[in-house]
Amino acid sequence: MQTVRAAFRAECERLERVLRELDDAALDRPTPCPPWRVRDLIAHVSTGAGRLAGMLAEPAPPRAEVDAAAYFGAAKFSPPVDRDRVDSARRAAREHPGAAEVAGEFGRAWRATDEAVAAASPGRVVRTRHGDAMALPEFLRTRVVEVAVHGLDLADALDRPPWLTPPAAAVVVGVLTGGAPVPQGLRWDALTVLRKATGRLPLTGDEHAELARAGISRLAFGG
Repeated sequence: MQTVRAAFRAECERLERVLRELDDAALDRPTPCPPWRVRDLIAHVSTGAGRLAGMLAEPAPPRAEVDAAAYFGAAKFSPPVDRDRVDSARRAAREHPGAAEVAGEFGRAWRATDEAVAAASPGRVVRTRHGDAMALPEFLRTRVVEVAVHGLDLADALDRPPWLTPPAAAVVVGVLTGGAPVPQGLRWDALTVLRKATGRLPLTGDEHAELARAGISRLAFGG
């Protein structure tokens, strides 16, 4: 739990510093996640980063049924879920129109989660909005993935170098590969794993074969 919480804090603190440097014009830039603009993508990340605070206020399911890698299944990317994700982010973005408000809301959201996690038992089980029953550390790992992956999208949208932090990189790579080490022959760094696993860079036939030889049948998000 402490390792994952440290990764969540590191990545959120880094993103918050970036957001506090933005001006209002930057919020209307397009992103690699159309139709979202920067303001919409940040609203989505804020909602996701703050989600655990509410989940921990609800009754705990009796046992965990899904881990972090399995959480990112096909059902999370079905057309109805995607439409709801897009529309809810755009509605949330309208509530915080200025750059200072956007940064402040993200800071409030992730700190609410961090405080709730600190007060919870490491063995706590939570239920996600999709109905998954998950151990608290496993769901927190998905929050690290969300903040890190969309941090990459925001870096691209803002024409900045990616800022993925080492603690978050370790957590994210572990989730996306199901805990298996990345084959040395691929020579991928953590940013490349993120891009390949999420379709931001395509997998070649040779890369598919190398992953199969390493016993990685698929990357989370990937094919």
